[in-house]
Amino acid sequence: MVCNRRETEEVPGDILMSRFFVEPGNIGSGKIVINDRDDLHHMVKVLRLREGDEVDISDTVEWEYRARITSLGKEEAQLEILDKQTFAAEPSVEVTLFQGIPKAGKMETIIQKCVELGAHDIVPVFMDRTVVVDRGNFGRKTERWSRVAAEAVKQCKRGIIPEVTEPVKMKDVYAAFADYDLVLFPYENERGRSIKEVLLTASDPLYEEITGKKLERIAVLIGPEGGFSDEEAAAITEAGGESVSLGGTILRTETAGMAALAMIMYELEL
Repeated sequence: MVCNRRETEEVPGDILMSRFFVEPGNIGSGKIVINDRDDLHHMVKVLRLREGDEVDISDTVEWEYRARITSLGKEEAQLEILDKQTFAAEPSVEVTLFQGIPKAGKMETIIQKCVELGAHDIVPVFMDRTVVVDRGNFGRKTERWSRVAAEAVKQCKRGIIPEVTEPVKMKDVYAAFADYDLVLFPYENERGRSIKEVLLTASDPLYEEITGKKLERIAVLIGPEGGFSDEEAAAITEAGGESVSLGGTILRTETAGMAALAMIMYELEL
């Protein structure tokens, strides 16, 4: 049944709660201004919010707010801050997903679900077995993927909007390994080490004491439909990547990243 605005008058306030993202400069002493046209349209036309309704606001950096709408117009909405706290739903470990670009619309599903699972950012990668060809339209695709990430964040009430970067080539990924405390690549030919073993070792306080590395940033590499080539697997290992198994079955590319993220969050966050 479709409810109109009158019917929602009796619905508990939490059901009406929604999340919006603003720049820190839009937050002042005791008040917040929303002036993004898409957000205003969503507030008025989709959610049918009005003065007195409460929403969640994130500054995308550190703080989230509970705020009450005091005025709502075509150019801006003004809100009164009711509560302020640091992000409650952001993982303590930042996980970057380097995703081999898949065919068709799989990337949107990967982005949506991995953002829900806690990915900090997502990097589409052209790998040896990537079938998709860059015909100069990836700028539009990246914009679309970024919108998918933003919508997923609003639904799961995270504090940041994970960045979906422009696609890169695999040779550029190796150089980025130095920015991470741990680089994992689930590999179908790995039979010895599970992702659980590697995570338990890397998160052990003794490991930090010996290596001087605190587990704060993790990179996860997922191959496209055909997986990693032998040359890529060797190069990843040589560059410092850790090959791991996600279990006894071989997962599809659109499943592997989600599974790896879920396992990471279970081991390190719960």
